Amino acid sequence: MSDLAAVHAGVKQLHARYTDAVWRKDAAAFADCFAEDGEWRISGLAMKGRAEIAETIGRILGRMHRVLFSYGDPVLSLVDGQWCARVMVNERVAWADGKTNISIGRYYERLVEEAGVWRFGWRLFELHYRGPPDLTGEWFEHPDYGPPPGMPPLDALALDTSAAKWQLGVSEA
Repeated sequence: MSDLAAVHAGVKQLHARYTDAVWRKDAAAFADCFAEDGEWRISGLAMKGRAEIAETIGRILGRMHRVLFSYGDPVLSLVDGQWCARVMVNERVAWADGKTNISIGRYYERLVEEAGVWRFGWRLFELHYRGPPDLTGEWFEHPDYGPPPGMPPLDALALDTSAAKWQLGVSEA
């Protein structure tokens, strides 16, 4: 499938499935948004494969009451025969401990189509802001990859802005 309108519709559906999985805290459905050997890079972490992605997102979502994830429109580019996207996102987070925040970030995505279903082959999240809705919270700077189709290299890692907040690497005792 290479028609831009059809790819756009497929990627919007992928984003909708992702949003639904996050809201329902469904780690398996979340991981199914990735190709079998897909990569997810977020907050200094690099996960590969659905099993590792599902385990990690399950731990993250277990620390939250609910997350409302909202996407902007993806900017799509065909790069070396692969569809890539850049998309801004907003999150409204209610933590299990009663705290709340909003987050603003950007996803860089390398997309694959498997049997007519679009999935993430590679995905990097850059958190740009986290804090109260009045934007007085913490801002984070990232490299500028230029206008689309500029993408980070496949070995790029996002700044570690959240691993401690998610309590990853901490015993579940």
